[in-house]
This record gives sequence, structure tokens and C-alpha cells, in this order.
Amino acid sequence: MTGNIEVVVIGGGYAGVMAANRLTQRAGVAVTLVNPRPRFVERVRLHQLAGGTHDAVVDYRDVLADGVALLVDTVTRIDAPGRSLTLAAGGTVGYDYLVYAVGSGSADPRVPGAAEFAYPIACLEDAQRLRRTLDTTPESASVTVVGAGPTGIETAAELAETGRSVTLVCGEVLGPYLHPRGRRSVAGRLARLGVTVLEGPDARVTAVTRDAVRLGDGVELPSAVTVWTAGFGVPDLAAASGLSTDDLGRLLTDETLTSVDDVRIVAAGDSAAPSGLPLRMSCQAAMPLGARAADTVLSRIDGDRPANLNQVFAGQCISLGRRAGIFQFARRHDVAVWFHIDGRPGAKLKELVCKGIVKYLADEAHKPGTYRLHRVSGGPGRQEALRATGAEAPAASRQPA
Repeated sequence: MTGNIEVVVIGGGYAGVMAANRLTQRAGVAVTLVNPRPRFVERVRLHQLAGGTHDAVVDYRDVLADGVALLVDTVTRIDAPGRSLTLAAGGTVGYDYLVYAVGSGSADPRVPGAAEFAYPIACLEDAQRLRRTLDTTPESASVTVVGAGPTGIETAAELAETGRSVTLVCGEVLGPYLHPRGRRSVAGRLARLGVTVLEGPDARVTAVTRDAVRLGDGVELPSAVTVWTAGFGVPDLAAASGLSTDDLGRLLTDETLTSVDDVRIVAAGDSAAPSGLPLRMSCQAAMPLGARAADTVLSRIDGDRPANLNQVFAGQCISLGRRAGIFQFARRHDVAVWFHIDGRPGAKLKELVCKGIVKYLADEAHKPGTYRLHRVSGGPGRQEALRATGAEAPAASRQPA
């Protein structure tokens, strides 16, 4: 292909910004980033926004390459055959290649009353709404956090550290990803903060009202503010546009992150399901996936064979208020091991990670192509999983028509 090549990236989160920045390394490529907000959201800090210790946003001029055009709007439909996007504000945008990086949010809770009375915290507007509610709620009022993944743990700790009475309803177990030793460390810190942790088969919410939550054993807990962190969902843009998705709505791709339907559409981040085996929702996965998606597009532009997904994990970092945290180390295929760093060193490491994320994006903006990808084929765990499901791992040889 010759002449100016138009690449549009949908979604300005960790994956989308990384992809957009990286695409600017090639002359003759015009990059447009479509995002509904004019500022970059640090999703890993939304619990801090809820707790009043951070605003969780960064100016795009600090993380986005000068060569990327930012279009503040929402894509409502993808016309893949016509290579065109319909915008909520009206009009369309054409593309030669599309990077689908719309991210994720909360799943619609099916528990009676949860949608009406609970506060999700998966996006900026949700966290801002929760912050406003807490500002007008007496500090002595009870707060219930539902869901004991990283977001639930971080939110419970953050609010408890401000002096609030917090109950964390786990559903089954506290921090399912954590190694038992790491879990004991987290439980100890939550106990010191005064958080009541409910685990076990009855520790699941069956109903939410304006001022209480009902558990599986029928017990009702007073709850002036209920925070909902359980569940995972993605925008339905791909499915609504007729593209193939998994059961949750993530765009189905091969191991080069190329859509199984259209060689000109590449996905990255939480909204991608490579070989039907999506990676864990995290910025740790999103940024490398964004870089890989950009590399796939650039390879196709050059007529080269794109490389396969090669994502590995180091672990999981969880803040436990401002004065403690934990870094749970893992094998490269994302299985937690016994070793972890906790306490104040864990808090410092988590803050270093949060600042490092923004720095990685800024560095790629200033010098595209500098973000380094691991040179391994996704780790043995992924290769075994691919073989077990019958998914094909070789790089796609398809080229655009």
C-alpha cells in the first residue's frame, strides 16, 4: 500500500494510547484516537479517587504523541466492509486499519437491587459519583464493598484508612488470585484497618436495598453505601457491528491480535480475546497488547508476517491504603507463587508501578517504538492452553486485499 495510510484507534486507555503512540513511528501513517473523554484516565487509581487521595486523570498531552489526532467522541458502529465508523455526535470516520481497544467496565449486576442502589467503580464517572456520595455520607455510616478481587480489596482498604466502617463481602475467598501466603498478608492488613471480611459459600450478596445488603444465608447487613466491584463486562460495539466475539463480547482474534473476520481490524487490551483465550484484565496486559497490535498493523502495512502474541506476567500489585500494599509475584504464565513484598515496601512498589505506567506511555509518545516486548511465545502455560483447546497459534499469513 502506498500513500497516506489512515489508522484509527478506538479507545484511549492503556492499550489504545500505547498502540496510537507506537503507530507514529512509521512515516506516512496518520493516526486518530477516538475516545469519549478529553483526558486520560488512570484506571489503576480509581479507588484513590473514591477515597479522595487522587483525581485519577492525566492530560493527554502528557502521554499522547504529538502526531496523534485526538477525537473526543464515541463510536456507535463499525462498518467493516466499508471501513467506516459511525460517531455518536454525528458523521463518520474512515480508516485503512482499525485498532479496537475499547476496554472494559462493570458487568450489569443481576442481583436484585444492585443496579439501582449499588455504586460501581469501573470508570471515571462511576468513581466520581461514588466520591460525591461519600462526601455527603456521615463518616460513621456503614460501607459495604462487594467483590474481593484487586478492585474490591483496594477500595475497601482505601475507604477504611479514611476512618470508615467497611465490610468486604468476598463471594467465596479473599483475593482468589493470591497465593495463600499473600492472602494471609492482605487479610492481616485489612484486619488492622478494621475491615470486616466475609468469606465462604454464604458470603455472596443476593439482594441490595437502599440501606442494606442481603447475604446468601439470609442475613441482612446495614449498608449506607454499597460499592459493587464484582463482575466484568466490555462494550457491545463489536457484537453490535456484526463482528465475532466471545461470550462476554470481546473481539475474537488470532494470536497476532487480528480479527477472525477482517484482516484490517486488530484488537488490544481487555476487549480482545486472542484465540478465545483472553489475558487477565490488567494494565500489565493492556500496554504490551497495545504495542503488539500496533506492530501487527505496521507489519501488514509493510507486507510482512505479523508476530504472535508473546505476553508474560510478573505478578499482581495491590494497594492496601496509602501506607501498605502487596506485590504478589507469579510465574510468567500468571500463576501466583509464595514470594511477595508487602507492608510499606509493597505500597512504595505499587506507587512506583502506577507512576511507571504513565512514564511508559509518555516515553513511547516521545520516542515511538522504544517500549520493549518480551521475546518469548506467551509462556508454556498459554501454549499448553492453546493446544488443549485446539486453537491454532501460528501467525496469520493473511494480507489485506
